[in-house]
Amino acid sequence: MNTDEDNTTMATTATWYTVAPGYRVNVRSGPSTQYPIVRTLPLGATVTISCQKYGEWISGPYGTTRIWDNIAPGEYISDAYVRTGSDGFVAPRCA
Repeated sequence: MNTDEDNTTMATTATWYTVAPGYRVNVRSGPSTQYPIVRTLPLGATVTISCQKYGEWISGPYGTTRIWDNIAPGEYISDAYVRTGSDGFVAPRCA
């Protein structure tokens, strides 16, 4: 009898994006600088983006945008500091 144990483990594929070199980016609880800082990313950080939403306009090394990236529950960074290779959405929109 084959129990096929490998089928019980689901592989997840996350896309990792590089945060702009030389920047320690503030992570906020919402998509604006009006939200509190919950932590700061270290130099050379990479992030996954679970979803994105519009928020405050921010200018950074990758342009000016109002797209904010949700990198963990309750954690947002401006897409202006993330090298996604796109000026638009690269992940689903946050609810």
